[in-house]
Amino acid sequence: MLKEEEWDAELENGEGSEERYERMSFVVDKGQEPVRIDKFLLTRMEGGTRNKLQQGIEKGFVLVNDKPVKSNYKIKPGDRILMYSDTSPESTEIVPEPMELNIVFEDGDIIVINKPAGLVVHPGCGNYTGTVVNGVSWHLQQQNPSLTESDLPRFGLVHRIDKNTSGLLVLAKNATASLHLAKQFSEHTVQRKYVALVWGDLQEESGTIVAHIGRHQRFRKIMDAYPEGDHGKDAVTHYRVTERFGYVSLVECRLETGRTHQIRVHMKYIGHPLFNDETYGGDRIVKGTVFTKYRQFIDNCFAICPRHALHAQTLGFIHPTSKKEMLFNSELPDDMRQVIEKWRRYVGARGTNAE
Repeated sequence: MLKEEEWDAELENGEGSEERYERMSFVVDKGQEPVRIDKFLLTRMEGGTRNKLQQGIEKGFVLVNDKPVKSNYKIKPGDRILMYSDTSPESTEIVPEPMELNIVFEDGDIIVINKPAGLVVHPGCGNYTGTVVNGVSWHLQQQNPSLTESDLPRFGLVHRIDKNTSGLLVLAKNATASLHLAKQFSEHTVQRKYVALVWGDLQEESGTIVAHIGRHQRFRKIMDAYPEGDHGKDAVTHYRVTERFGYVSLVECRLETGRTHQIRVHMKYIGHPLFNDETYGGDRIVKGTVFTKYRQFIDNCFAICPRHALHAQTLGFIHPTSKKEMLFNSELPDDMRQVIEKWRRYVGARGTNAE
């Protein structure tokens, strides 16, 4: 099981939150006196800091009447303000580290990486080194040796996936690309499809899960679903069953929003936690008998795939410069592929041979 401090670090890092930037919009009231835009927005940002806000303004993440402005711009009544707010904690020092990265696409604007399970996306509490961002920083320095550590663009990270989720991740190599991608994620136009192995035999072939996601009100180290929408943030997950194995099912999940642990929390909410998800109850027998042979079979499956069975398989977006549609697909990693094959053999043998 994860230690409490590891759970807390995972949530505090924002690890597992698909969207790094949240879209916020305001219309300045008629009676508003002229004031610097950074001061105006700071009072409307939950947990925001002036330093982070000014960095966002410098990178073009604040638009007034559809145009970027400087920090000293003074707002006027009727101004339409659009802001993409960074949800990550304050930046830690980025130390470039040589790392073997599975780069599936790269040009002057973006890098698409196929991340293995077990690799943290960005530095944060408890994970200051050995992350994707550390490796990408090294990669960029090799391309441009004049880059100093302070020059390396942390803003390149526009979304994230869990440490123990495998699959596709896109990073921006400049501020313009970062803004374009952030808009697409916040406006829910990015294609994101995941493959998940979940407990149980779902009644419907497909469906949509709508329930806010926020911190669990009793166990603050994990997230929970709130169907009434009185806590957390709105979250929508579409799912489709692609294969059934009786006690478990293979499903495709399409994200409409991107919240921390969204698929994991939503699938648990409908009674089908992810296979071997120790945080949300999938690391034990949820469906099936407790006979010795079956228990041994499940333990063998857990050993093959020692993490929650979730893979970010498809990622699609509009290229920030060429404006062409980009679509990437990645194959299932060996651990998930092997455990799925094991279930196929188990079902095919009608439970008479777990091997």
